[in-house]
Amino acid sequence: MTRCSSRWIAAAVLWIAFAPFAYAETLAATVEQWGLLGSWAVDCAARPDRDKGALLTYEIRGDGRVMYRRNFGDARDENEVVSATVNAEGLLNLMVFFPSLHQTREFGLLLAKDGSLRAIYNRSERGEYTIKDGKYVKTGAPTPLQQRCD
Repeated sequence: MTRCSSRWIAAAVLWIAFAPFAYAETLAATVEQWGLLGSWAVDCAARPDRDKGALLTYEIRGDGRVMYRRNFGDARDENEVVSATVNAEGLLNLMVFFPSLHQTREFGLLLAKDGSLRAIYNRSERGEYTIKDGKYVKTGAPTPLQQRCD
């Protein structure tokens, strides 16, 4: 009996030790297969600007983490993607932890047939939307298409 339980304990310890690596591989594979990796902007020729459009970059680090970098011209940040799933309609659902905001935000992205990217929703962990159904909540204006810049 002792031998059997020690095998289970060893198996559990190995599973706990390697589960984060398997998860990171799955997360990285999801964003890579979906086509998210690289830099995106509304206008790739324009300099990054908070009001006119940021340069948004998604990359996989050497340790397997998926990072989301935002360049607003006058400010930059780097945030970790903690979850990525694709639904039946092809919408990529991301959860990103923003240390500067002390919160995790969830957003959905849609890749169009022409290769452009569009934000469909963006909400806080409390369920407060800034983008809903492809439109900015404050103005009702549709979210702009983003092009791959690299």
